[in-house]
Amino acid sequence: MIRATGILKSYGDLKVLKGIDLEVKEKEVVTIVGASGAGKTTLLQILGTLDRADAGKVLFNGEDVSTLSQRALAAFRNRHIGFVFQFHQLLPEFTALENVCIPALIAGKSRSEAGEKATSLLSFLGMGDRLDHKPSQLSGGEQQRVAVARAIVNSPSLILADEPSGNLDTGNKKELHNLFFRLRDTFGLTFIIVTHDLQLASMSDRTIRIKDGMITNEL
Repeated sequence: MIRATGILKSYGDLKVLKGIDLEVKEKEVVTIVGASGAGKTTLLQILGTLDRADAGKVLFNGEDVSTLSQRALAAFRNRHIGFVFQFHQLLPEFTALENVCIPALIAGKSRSEAGEKATSLLSFLGMGDRLDHKPSQLSGGEQQRVAVARAIVNSPSLILADEPSGNLDTGNKKELHNLFFRLRDTFGLTFIIVTHDLQLASMSDRTIRIKDGMITNEL
């Protein structure tokens, strides 16, 4: 599904990625681990088309997304990629349902269609009785489930997650980790997850370790 070759990225004189070659197959759950500053998040942003590499290619089902314009990349992300972040990034003035609807509305879905899909996903994630609650009225675990629903509302094939359980307590971490595999099995999703959580890494199909901007080994 995803194939990255020769990825280089620098910020000024700082070389962050030093020639990354990576392939992720459909329906895999892959974790990326390494020390802070190793280049994990930068790589995830490039794979998700949020940032551009200085050199190298990213192929998504054979399409070279490195060549797309910013406008085309935005449309591509909306259709094909969902994002889950550590701090949820929910809009505080909107309800759980409204937050999940936003990507679907951006994609051109009608309000009724977006609302129906969002309601179904939130119910699937055990949030059916929290649809009208705003983020401040939800626990950290509940907020992250809303963020997950938002990530998959447009039926993407790839989910990119950056430290998704880093802000959760032990119980909610375990629940979120198990949820990723349930979503993979139910919806056929592929996951690439940057994490420091060794439990999540041990559960994944494959773990890629990055050190000083290079892949050092795969487990």
